[in-house]
Amino acid sequence: MTITRGRSGPHGKARFLVVLPAAALLSVATAWAQTVEPSPAGQPNPPTSQPPAAADVATSGRWTLRIDAPAELRGLLERYLDLARLPTLSPGENLADAELDRLIQAAPAQALELLSTEGYFDAKVSVDKRVVGPSSPVSLLMKVTPGPRARIKDMRLLVEGELSRLESSADSSAVQLLGQARAGWALPMGRPFRNADWSDAKGALLARLRSAGYALATYSGTSARVDTERSEVSLVLVVDSGPLFRAGEPQIDGLALHTRDTVLNLAGLQPGSPVTEALMLDFQERLIKSGLFEQASVTLQADERQAAAAVLQVRVKEAARHQLITGLGISSNTGPRLTVEHIDRRAFARALVARNKLEWGQQRQAWDGELSTHVGEDGYRWFTGLTIERLLTNADTVLAQRVRLGRALEQGRIERTQYAEWESTRRRTDLARSRVESLTANHSWLWRSIDNPVLPTDGQTLSAQLAGGALRSTGTDRLPLDSPLVRAHARVTVYRPLPADWYLQSRVEWGQLWVREGVEASEHLGFRAGGDDSVRGYAYRSLGPQRDGATASGKVVAGASVELARPLGPAWRALWGAVFIDAGQAADRWSDWRPSVGTGFGLRWRSPVGPLRVDLAYGEAVKRWRLHFSVGLVM
Repeated sequence: MTITRGRSGPHGKARFLVVLPAAALLSVATAWAQTVEPSPAGQPNPPTSQPPAAADVATSGRWTLRIDAPAELRGLLERYLDLARLPTLSPGENLADAELDRLIQAAPAQALELLSTEGYFDAKVSVDKRVVGPSSPVSLLMKVTPGPRARIKDMRLLVEGELSRLESSADSSAVQLLGQARAGWALPMGRPFRNADWSDAKGALLARLRSAGYALATYSGTSARVDTERSEVSLVLVVDSGPLFRAGEPQIDGLALHTRDTVLNLAGLQPGSPVTEALMLDFQERLIKSGLFEQASVTLQADERQAAAAVLQVRVKEAARHQLITGLGISSNTGPRLTVEHIDRRAFARALVARNKLEWGQQRQAWDGELSTHVGEDGYRWFTGLTIERLLTNADTVLAQRVRLGRALEQGRIERTQYAEWESTRRRTDLARSRVESLTANHSWLWRSIDNPVLPTDGQTLSAQLAGGALRSTGTDRLPLDSPLVRAHARVTVYRPLPADWYLQSRVEWGQLWVREGVEASEHLGFRAGGDDSVRGYAYRSLGPQRDGATASGKVVAGASVELARPLGPAWRALWGAVFIDAGQAADRWSDWRPSVGTGFGLRWRSPVGPLRVDLAYGEAVKRWRLHFSVGLVM
């Protein structure tokens, strides 16, 4: 007995309409279809580029089923065809002849439905039943001829609701949004049609509109019109955007220590602004980054009646007012260290944050104190601070005091800081002592676009600082700050994933201090190179001009680094091996600048608190190997 089913129409041509979401059968097939990789547009379809194969896929004591089809389609039928799944659904049960015949009769139609979810709308399916002998099992052979796979011909997107009205009035945001939606459509012309891809693309389009402020956007209708003669599919989507939700008064829960104004200032909301997903995520991130809250969530109450002044539901969990943080660490730059930090998030019972941090290490001892306001209405927080630092190297000892006053602004990926700073530095070597005082106005700018702030593997960061002011050095202590200065410094770091599980990290650094000839720069304003985050293979701050028998800070610096790293294996994803090359130097003038080069290899442990590194580097200028390591623990 042979049963054959196919789809055809007059003169071999058929057109029909598939409206989704479809029935339960299609949803089940969709789950399987996600495991099948579609063919690239314009490439041969796997079913026609590979010879069909047959295999026993279902066996009972009384019958055996083989499916003759391309491997990926055979897998689909094995998984969802009732005839193939029967032994697993009813283990040990005898199947009546009438029931088996019913399954055989239904199998071709069921197979065609399954094949259509993968874009094969002109397939042919037959089931051949053979009985060898009275005591032999029944042999069933399903033969599948898939035919050509349908590909996307075009897509039409029709919009209703407020988005349509805004587009008609040439609103720039609406025009841009729809342009991006059409350009970013996930099923371009020529791509093979799959029901799973069609569902994913519709979901992605709707998610884009909702994230842009149209929280109630939905489909009025969608269709995939198939031309089986040309193996083409035309897609039509009709979207009802609903209203555009605009920001109203936030509703805040969870405040006890801080005021409502503190939260509103962090929101940065303008009344009437579209409530986009980016706006809510930025608001939530600013709440967490402020350090005032342990947890924060921002959600929209999507009530169509309040769309013109939508309610943002803000829930926060405040961090403790007082916090004591202790830490132990060790690095090849400054040796072992102990740190103790205290934070008061409402100092003097006002909207102020007081921070005091003490570090006591083998080569560096420092106290850093800061008093800052909570973020104001303009987005800035004001701060004043004092730092006292003592730094020892194998060539000199530097004692520095710095007092600063300024403001800082954090907006998404960008951080800006402007401040005035007075500094007094004393440097002592075996041969001489010097003192430098300076007064500067500073502007720093930091931009981050990385996939992970703690363990980045893709993206880039850029930091830049510009300072101007005046200084005086040893020999002019009785005179005012009479030597003008300008200082500039920039650093770019790039992270990129590479093939074969490799990762690239590269860095470029440049800096210059412009000051009158013969005037000595302070250690903070000048530049040195060498160490863990500079040129490995050389001691910390050991690269610079020689002055008074020891290395001093120079007026120019430049350097670069390239590092390749990869996990050691599938079972060691957190442990990476790395190879690198660094080059850089600091000098008093560019004509004296000669790069020192370091090369080496190392290990990285990508712990949840950050990468812990151990590097062995060879400094070509000093002809020796140096071990670099950085390990820290917060308790």
